[in-house]
Amino acid sequence: MTIFEAVHQHAPMLTVLVPMLSAPIIMLFGNRQAAFAIALTASTTSFLLSLQMLLLVAQGGVISYHIGGWAPPLGIEYRIDAANAFVLIIVSSISTVVLPYARRSIADEVAARHHTLFYACYMLCFTGLLGVTATGDAFNVFVFLEISSLSTYVLVALGAKQDRRALSAAYDYLILGTIGATFFVIGLGMLYMATGSLNMVHIAQVLAEGESNRTVRSAFTFIVVGMALKFAMYPLHRWLPGAYTYAPSAVSAFLAATATKVAIYVVLRFIFSVFGIAEEFERNTVQYIMMPLAVVAMFAGSLMATFSLNAKTLLAYSSISQIGYMLLGITLLNSTGLTAGMVHLFNHALTKGALFLAVGAIIYRTGSALVPHMAGLGRQMPWTSASIVIGGLSLIGAPATAGFVSKWVLMQAAFEAGMWPIAVFVVLSSVIAVVYVWRLVEVLYLQPAPEGRSVSEVPMTMLVPIWALALASIWFGIDADFTVQASRTAAEALLAGGFGGEDATIMGTRGRP
Repeated sequence: MTIFEAVHQHAPMLTVLVPMLSAPIIMLFGNRQAAFAIALTASTTSFLLSLQMLLLVAQGGVISYHIGGWAPPLGIEYRIDAANAFVLIIVSSISTVVLPYARRSIADEVAARHHTLFYACYMLCFTGLLGVTATGDAFNVFVFLEISSLSTYVLVALGAKQDRRALSAAYDYLILGTIGATFFVIGLGMLYMATGSLNMVHIAQVLAEGESNRTVRSAFTFIVVGMALKFAMYPLHRWLPGAYTYAPSAVSAFLAATATKVAIYVVLRFIFSVFGIAEEFERNTVQYIMMPLAVVAMFAGSLMATFSLNAKTLLAYSSISQIGYMLLGITLLNSTGLTAGMVHLFNHALTKGALFLAVGAIIYRTGSALVPHMAGLGRQMPWTSASIVIGGLSLIGAPATAGFVSKWVLMQAAFEAGMWPIAVFVVLSSVIAVVYVWRLVEVLYLQPAPEGRSVSEVPMTMLVPIWALALASIWFGIDADFTVQASRTAAEALLAGGFGGEDATIMGTRGRP
């Protein structure tokens, strides 16, 4: 077997293993330049492997990787279908774009003695997100979730050089994240009691053959509430504004574009693939509890963003609103709605990643994220300011931006479901988004710069990642074939249940039944 054949054969495992091994190697070298090179190489490798797997499952195929050759449900399985391959692309591509930006950014925002720690924790966070997405074992989801979460708490706390409030934000995140993880693992324990298995495909089969009972319904509730804390579903969002505001800018951009997306994917996987939506309890929970909260989030997040004086806080509250759009599509329980939710996972990652990086560039030059302190930067930092305008237009849902595609598909889903008021809510909440985006535009372009302030554009190593995401927001707003088709295939895979069905391409070491 050649090295290329081996890489192809073990792609599901290598996608997670390469960044995981890079973390201890980074600490072993203890050199900032080497740490950056190792992290970027690992992230790029994972992106290329994720792209390969997405192409393999693009037409509805499934990859089943048996770790150690032990076949599921006895052994641990990595199972890749169109849904999680799509999420793997989101996580790995954002990581690969953010890392070159981070090299300059953390030099300014993180103490020099912690730079190696930053890259090691970044790789562990990245590993956890990839592992949560790729695994087909329910307990592995919890393990990788904790790997990601523990490293994230450190990454947020590293912002203490700029603002000591990063420590309290990390503590809040730790407490609420731990509560969410506890709820989730209690739900997994109940699922194991009811099914005797931790393999998601096998759990789904056992649940489909039996009748729903109190244990299964309790497991569903614990898992959904636990993950709702993780992805900051309103009103369980308390940790998010502080974490995004006081974390280093590169960390804010990475988390905003990936962490909540992965947590939402986990909820999708359990609701549609493991539990299914045939039972009345599950359907009622989604439609009568999660749907109203999603609508409230759309308005509450936008209103709080409107009154925020800190640009990072504004974007954080905007993320709560955007999470509401994703959940709203999911709760419509039809193919188009689920497609809208998956499309917005991708589009929001591009948009919010670009915006957080752009605000981080302003912090790099001015030392402040306060909106009034951004006056006149449209002339002094024209490229950075223009990227904020593009990102803002995408948040609003202006035509020719990625955000427009998301909201268009979402409104189509609402009309298909016969829920026209939902489409009205989408439009009204977008109007509120116009208000807080206009605040940024007004300050950047219509207010004079303070006397004596002289700043220039950030280095190209920071500007290129910002514009890569900003231009992608335009590209996927004009040519949405890839995102919509990939999202539709992912939605169909989720609605089919059973984690992609029975037939799968078996990969990994053979030999054990």
